[in-house]
Amino acid sequence: MAKPNLRYLLPLLFAIVNLSASAPSPPPSQTCPLDFSHVTRIPWNTTDCQTYDRSVERKNSCCQSVLTLVGIPLAHRLKQTSNFRLPNLATSVSCLNDLEKNLESLSLPPNLTSLCFDPNQFVINNETCAGIQTTNDWISRLGSKTALDSACATGLTDLTRCDACVAAGFRVQTQLISLDGNSSHGVYCYHFAVLYAAGIVNKSGPEGGDALSCLFSLSLRTPLSSKKKNHKVVALVLGLTGAGLAVMAITGLYLRFCRVVKRGEVGWEEQESRPKWRPNTGSIWFKIEDLEKATDSFSQKNFIGRGGFGFVYKGVLPDGSVIAVKKVIESEFQGDAEFRNEVEIISNLKHRNLVPLRGCSMVDDESGSQRYLVYDYMSNGNLDDHLLSNKTPLTWPQRKSIILDVAKGLAYLHYGVKPAIYHRDIKGTNILLDVEMRGRVADFGLAKQSREGESHLTTRVAGTHGYLAPEYALYGQLTEKSDVYSFGVVVLEIMCGRKALDLSTSGSPNTFLITDWAWSLVKAGRTEEALASALLRDEGSGMSNPKGIMERFLQVGILCAHVLVALRPTILDALRMLEGDIEVPPIPDRPVPLAHPSYRIDGNGITLSPALSGLQIHSGDMLR
Repeated sequence: MAKPNLRYLLPLLFAIVNLSASAPSPPPSQTCPLDFSHVTRIPWNTTDCQTYDRSVERKNSCCQSVLTLVGIPLAHRLKQTSNFRLPNLATSVSCLNDLEKNLESLSLPPNLTSLCFDPNQFVINNETCAGIQTTNDWISRLGSKTALDSACATGLTDLTRCDACVAAGFRVQTQLISLDGNSSHGVYCYHFAVLYAAGIVNKSGPEGGDALSCLFSLSLRTPLSSKKKNHKVVALVLGLTGAGLAVMAITGLYLRFCRVVKRGEVGWEEQESRPKWRPNTGSIWFKIEDLEKATDSFSQKNFIGRGGFGFVYKGVLPDGSVIAVKKVIESEFQGDAEFRNEVEIISNLKHRNLVPLRGCSMVDDESGSQRYLVYDYMSNGNLDDHLLSNKTPLTWPQRKSIILDVAKGLAYLHYGVKPAIYHRDIKGTNILLDVEMRGRVADFGLAKQSREGESHLTTRVAGTHGYLAPEYALYGQLTEKSDVYSFGVVVLEIMCGRKALDLSTSGSPNTFLITDWAWSLVKAGRTEEALASALLRDEGSGMSNPKGIMERFLQVGILCAHVLVALRPTILDALRMLEGDIEVPPIPDRPVPLAHPSYRIDGNGITLSPALSGLQIHSGDMLR
């Protein structure tokens, strides 16, 4: 089970600001009761805060990290004083000043707290969630034991136990919302649930591995570990160093071999005109002359389109077989090693629902290395070419088949190979359609191998806005469920006949997000309105209960594209739901943005309140 990334729960913890147009002037400063020494003690990753002005994504990622640094002492204080928040605005201002000093000691910009926070958001009031201000209030409303007490006490570094704790948090949130009577307070209620789990329930406390890795999921430069583990790491490093030297030697010999072949010192390709198998892979090593001849020197008439990492051209080999040649853009591959990594990965993947790699080519010239990947040509283009086509819209059987094909292809990548492969860029243009209109997952230029059961933090987020899972887009947290989110968006596009993301719907300022739009209609009992009109026309074609199956597919898409990792199914479970082997669970609530009154939903899209602009939450941030 994939480890949930709860960094994007931090907006649920703290990100709801005071929405009043003008806040009163703070009273004289008071002493802050929070200890921020952990800011310099915990090895958290400060990279995004050092470069927050380079992109909106980095700014939000920085603010989420700093918000976590506030959450840790708030949880400590909850345990010590039973108070969930700070007593007044002056205290909150004082605490933010203390936090700022600690951040500046790390040579970070001096304005981070004002950039990220409104001090009112940390002040206690009776209108937050069911009137709860203290742990006594909590117990009086929920009882002495909740789902959190059994699920979040210990062992949260284990992936399965962490998922169980998250699920318990949402059960408690549901109870609190019911008591409060105002669903817009759902964000605050989850805020209290996480603080209670970290400060009261978990045995290792707010700074322990359980809280940092699961409840707060703070991105760390180095893992927190015991001396015993450090000894193991040293031994592992020594072992890997020896292995690394061997690999370097082998790689050096391999690169020399490639140069020798290109210079003609080994006569494989000079002896015969037909291509030969590339050593150590199942792919063919093509001569560049053959690819130029096949594509008419990569002429514009053979240009198919832009793919991940390069431009794609149609070609015909001497034996009459049709190919697609991707001319790799040099700047997007980090040297020959990354190119070889893609070739090694793809050439060993064999599945009906993946686009097979035929071979590759690499040429060194005055301008540098030119690299090429050669695939089987898919005669019906990509899914995007057909989704919004008014001439020949996809039929229901075709849509159903394509969705199942993509699910099976992803299931193979996640579970059929070791180590698992995360695609990272599932979208319509990366789903190609063969001559039978069967779906094939393509473009593994962004693929990333993983060790089984692990999630990954990476500073190199790859993918496309509208399809990126929130935890991956904002924090670089990559798991198998990041692909599941993207798959869910594609399912919704296929079922709804609409694009994932539209920043200019009908010329209005509204942002159309298919995940929120479909969710709102299904939750309102208006499922049929979300289905593409072409599907409703197909409904009367004599098939057995097609509308019921269509609605199931739509629900699976919504579930897969849930904002919270823990509430998404694995791709295997999603496939079983699609095929009717298991029931689709009730569609859970989405804490952002629908739980917040600052969002208005109309028939076309979602409008963000101007009050949220202070948080720098923009539609492109994918905090959905």
